[in-house]
Amino acid sequence: MDFQLLYAVLFGIAVLLTLILRFKFSAFISLLISAISIGVASGMPLPEVIDTIQRGMGGTLGFVAVVVGLGAIFGAILEHSGGAQALANYFLSKFGLPNAPWAVMIAGFFIAIPVFFDVAFIILVPIIYAIQRKSGKSLLIYAIPLLAGLAITHSFIPPTPGPVAVADILGAQLGWVILFGFIVGIPTAIVCGPIFGKYIANKIMVQAPSLTEDLSSKDQVLPPVGLIMLSILIPIFLILINTILNSPLIGEAVLSDQILSISAFLGHPFVALIIANLIVWYALGIRRGYTKDQLMDISTSSLKPAGIIILLTGAGGVLKQMLVDTGSGEMLANLLTEAGIPLLVFAFLAAAVIRILQGSATVAMITAAGLVVPLLNAEVSDISKAILVIAVASGASIFSHVNDSGFWLVGKYLGISEKDTFRSWSVMTTILALMGFTMCLLLEAIV
Repeated sequence: MDFQLLYAVLFGIAVLLTLILRFKFSAFISLLISAISIGVASGMPLPEVIDTIQRGMGGTLGFVAVVVGLGAIFGAILEHSGGAQALANYFLSKFGLPNAPWAVMIAGFFIAIPVFFDVAFIILVPIIYAIQRKSGKSLLIYAIPLLAGLAITHSFIPPTPGPVAVADILGAQLGWVILFGFIVGIPTAIVCGPIFGKYIANKIMVQAPSLTEDLSSKDQVLPPVGLIMLSILIPIFLILINTILNSPLIGEAVLSDQILSISAFLGHPFVALIIANLIVWYALGIRRGYTKDQLMDISTSSLKPAGIIILLTGAGGVLKQMLVDTGSGEMLANLLTEAGIPLLVFAFLAAAVIRILQGSATVAMITAAGLVVPLLNAEVSDISKAILVIAVASGASIFSHVNDSGFWLVGKYLGISEKDTFRSWSVMTTILALMGFTMCLLLEAIV
């Protein structure tokens, strides 16, 4: 074994965590410095270090920047149009007050596909406040299922940025990631949502804040639910259909080259998300009275948080490329083989450790993906890569605590102490991670 490469990787990870935890550096800069540290410590010539940074950044952003940017604009228009509230109100009306935990979980599950987690939570919090006041039960019986639905979709199902970034780094097809994201996400949401929510609500009684404005009671005209669902599902459907039609299960043996080409074009994430954006731009924007200038402002402001994620993903691509070019990835693969650690387990544990240490799920996903990609070989199928994406996302979701902004966001809006936030939100994210990873192990064994 080349111990210099091993020490270089460990040194680079230590640099990353020190910069983020001790010095509070930007994660973007920290990832770049970590990659440079690995290159220099491994003995790579300095000009090659710079070349690797450029190739790693450029190779990653070509795909991720477009998908994340289109997804952010799509979600912002859906958010400003009242689409998220319309969807939540619809599920509540269909399920009724007794089944409200299931209604808000399903609403959160679908709303977080186009809308960022924290934004969707803030939009929907007034709705669960209103439900709690009607029922008199603990707010957690509604909040935990909502958070579970939001967190699972945000972590598992593209076009949310996390799984898109990991899929791109690992070379996984988004169609398979979407499919397995649903397969893993649905049972996981049920276990850590309504089931755990009912349990913890019996332990902790939480009242809705009395002075919070209830957005759900506002007299406003919300967009049709059918249009909202159609807008969300069209890009997912196009990407899934393309993946299935162009897979070895069907492919050229069944369909003509022309049909497969059209499917590949319409089902590419770029085109699918452009179509979705055109639909919401007109149907939820122009048709509902928004001016072109207003829509332009909404679109522009939505790209600010997206820009941070895009840069983080690019820095993760640099780290990945550095591991490949220095030979560190091959060294890690040999080390894992000798130790008998399965790749799926390593992917989950790497993401989990980084998540617990530094807090950000996005940084944990990107860093873990960078560590995993050099370990892939030609024998790893597209399906296995997609399952790896979900395993990384599961690990990066584990045990949200005080170094995660989500911990404070949830505690603040639910009005609970740090102790009760640990007992509810932190435990829920841990159940989510372990349940998601267990499902990944089962899928890997089956397929």
